[in-house]
Amino acid sequence: MDAKNLDVVLDVKVNLTARLGSCELPMREIVDLAPGTVLQLDRQAKDPIELLVNNKVIAYGEVVVVDDKFGIKITSLVDNQE
Repeated sequence: MDAKNLDVVLDVKVNLTARLGSCELPMREIVDLAPGTVLQLDRQAKDPIELLVNNKVIAYGEVVVVDDKFGIKITSLVDNQE
């Protein structure tokens, strides 16, 4: 795709998500959630987080803190063929 054709889509908004992990819980545990509840996720602390665009993984990274806000340091990009 040449640069002129790419300009057509550069302003299209997409949903960007950083996925730290997930877990599966029965509804009875969901309704019992309260401040202070700790949920165990399906990843270890050393595992990279996933960066998704419209629910498709495009990169991996690690969580960083920048001026008291969370950020993501991208450590690798997903190969186009994946």
